[in-house]
Amino acid sequence: MSAPSSSWVSRLLLTRFRSYAEASLEAGPEPVVLTGPNGAGKTNILEALSLLSPGRGLRSATYREMEREGDLPGWAVAARLTGRTGQSDVGTGTTADARDRRQFRIDGSPATSADLLATVNVLWLTPSMDRLFVEGATSRRKFFDRMVLALYPEHAGHVARYEAAMRERGRLLAEERGADPVWLSALERKMAEHGVAVAAARRDALGALQRLIDLKDLGGGAGAASPFPNAILALEGEVEARLTTEKALDVEDWMVETLSQRRGPDRMAGRAGFGVHRTDLVVTHAPKSMLASRCSTGEQKALLIGLVLAQTRLVAELTGYWPLLLLDEIAAHLDGRRRDALFDILMSMGVQAWMTGTDADVFVGLKGHAQLWTIDAGKPLRLAF
Repeated sequence: MSAPSSSWVSRLLLTRFRSYAEASLEAGPEPVVLTGPNGAGKTNILEALSLLSPGRGLRSATYREMEREGDLPGWAVAARLTGRTGQSDVGTGTTADARDRRQFRIDGSPATSADLLATVNVLWLTPSMDRLFVEGATSRRKFFDRMVLALYPEHAGHVARYEAAMRERGRLLAEERGADPVWLSALERKMAEHGVAVAAARRDALGALQRLIDLKDLGGGAGAASPFPNAILALEGEVEARLTTEKALDVEDWMVETLSQRRGPDRMAGRAGFGVHRTDLVVTHAPKSMLASRCSTGEQKALLIGLVLAQTRLVAELTGYWPLLLLDEIAAHLDGRRRDALFDILMSMGVQAWMTGTDADVFVGLKGHAQLWTIDAGKPLRLAF
């Protein structure tokens, strides 16, 4: 099997985006380091890059929040990208007339979010994700669903249609005069169809990810002796569990029956108490046989980095191209051993990783192998490195 090819951004242009009236960066395929004081706008650049994928980016912000304060409404992000379809000019943004809906263009032609996924995958890790293992199941589920999306582009559509049917069912159940049972049954059937598709994609993605983790090869060596220990992954959900032993169509029928039986309790609770929206991702620190939620902060960070590195290699294995990797403030809370190990893995992968930090000195391990930029007065400036 041939080595994965690089996906990389050679030019990035921002217009009225966050803190930038206008900004441009030129880059090669090597890792990119962005430095500068807090509030300089480093993460804004990573957020712009994350919008080369479907969704609302690494901050999950509204599109109006991305507008430059005090400027005209609307914003734009454009990138020259080398990826699975060769070299492409990709653009996305909003207009004054449609501030809550972003448009996509590839090589000047209208495009969809699915077209973006066919061009490049974008993965990220941010400081807000550091508490992933100690927060509620919702954060872990969304984190894992984005992992699944990188492998199965149709996954987002199934999640969206499942949630839409669930919201409509909840609205009908709340009606004082009682809901139309025929319409409720149709919505429950829709929840079951899309819910089983969601659960099946999750199970397949988890199996593929676990297989790669167990190989103990993330591009620089992982495993018990690595600063990024192996994880054992499990999905804690009734629908996913059923799919282990039953056919998908039988699980759909079971979901429909269960949802029908739960109309009364769900009406009283004001929410659906059953379904794939309640699934949790359970992560265990394999060398210590300890749940991630009980590990130290440093161990949790190491596990999280290991998961993202495994996903990076899995995307490359399945598509033949490395994804773009966005690592916000990645080196700030890593000791020297873990930091050097991370840099070694990134260099051995050949992935274009965009990293931010306040101090350029912590990236010395990448000297000669990365591009260094500083953000000064709202302008990115290239430095010798």
